[in-house]
Amino acid sequence: MNKNVIKLLCFVVLIIAVYLLLQYIGITKNLSRDDIPKLKAEISNFGVFAPLVYIGFYVLATIFFLPGLPVTMLSGLVFGPLWGVVYASIGSVIGISCAFLIARYVARGMIEGWVNRNAQFRRIDEGVRRQGWRMLMITRLVPVFPFNLQNYAYGLTKIGFVTFVSVSWVCMLPGTAAYVQLGAAVNVGEGNIKKTLFYLAGAALCVVLVSLIPSIVRKRQSMS
Repeated sequence: MNKNVIKLLCFVVLIIAVYLLLQYIGITKNLSRDDIPKLKAEISNFGVFAPLVYIGFYVLATIFFLPGLPVTMLSGLVFGPLWGVVYASIGSVIGISCAFLIARYVARGMIEGWVNRNAQFRRIDEGVRRQGWRMLMITRLVPVFPFNLQNYAYGLTKIGFVTFVSVSWVCMLPGTAAYVQLGAAVNVGEGNIKKTLFYLAGAALCVVLVSLIPSIVRKRQSMS
C-alpha cells in the first residue's frame, strides 16, 4: 500500500478517535455560539483536566473548519482573561500546526487538488514567493483570507514550518487576547460592571493594535 495512503488512514483514525472521545464526554454536542454557556459548564466539570479538554477541542475545531471566534471566547468564559489567553493560544498554535503538517505531508495530493482551484490560494502562493513570511503576516492580520483555509494552504507553499508557526503565533496573539477578553467580559457581565468595562477596554486595545500593524508594515516596506 502507498505510504501516503497509510499516513492518511492513520491520521483519519486518530482524528476520529479524538472526535469520539470529545463526543463521549459531551464537548462536541454544542458547537453554536448560543450554546457556549453549556460548553462552559461541561468543560469546567473536568476540573484540573479542563485545560487539556479545551485545547483538544480547539485543535479539533481548527482542523475541521469550525468557527474560531466562539471557541476562543469560550476560553475567556471558562478560564478568565489571563489563563484564557494562554490556553487559547496553545490550542490555536497546535491546531494550525496540525493543519499545516496535514497539507504538507499527510494528505498533500488531496488538499493540493482542492486548493489549486481556489483563487485565494493562488494569491497566497504567489505572495509567499514574492514576500516570504511577510505575506503570512499580512494574511494573519488582515481578514481577507479565511483563517482555516490559510492553515492548509501554507502547507503547500515553500514557507518553513518553524517560520509559519512563529509568525502565525505572534500575529494571532493580539486577536486571541481580544476575543478572550470579550469572553471574560461576558462571564462577569452580570456581577461586576467595572471588570466588564476593563475587559472590554482590553479587547478594544488589542483590536486597535492589530489594525495598526499592517499600515506600519506597509510604511516600512515603502521606506526600504
